[in-house]
Amino acid sequence: MDLATNKIVGWHFSKTMDKECVLQALDHAIATQKPAKGCILHSDRGSQYTSNKYRHTVNTNGFKQSFSAKGCPYDNAPIESFHAIFKKEFVYLTTLHSYEDAKIRIFQFIEGRYNRNRIHSGIGYKTPQQMEDFLHSHIAV
Repeated sequence: MDLATNKIVGWHFSKTMDKECVLQALDHAIATQKPAKGCILHSDRGSQYTSNKYRHTVNTNGFKQSFSAKGCPYDNAPIESFHAIFKKEFVYLTTLHSYEDAKIRIFQFIEGRYNRNRIHSGIGYKTPQQMEDFLHSHIAV
């Protein structure tokens, strides 16, 4: 999640929550957003994020890694808020028929509904995509 826009910029759907899953999400974010060197990647202290392979990928791309304080979920509040929205607006309202069905419908929710149609009061009642477009048009990169 980009904290400036609330946009979900990297995600991956998998049957397991291992380092390969988070590396796929990171690769997705890098490919679609092309973040600048020095970009801060914040996460909890899960073994996926502290693995040598993940840390190597972060360092190789010139990013800085940040971790939540031990036992402090408030440090990760933005993504926890997204997870709550995802559950309320998708998981609890959706019947999924297969792994492939889930993969397609999660894509539709994140990329279609959340990033491009759901307004957020914290970013001036814009969608995450509108906020990203606004920032790109007003900030010289």
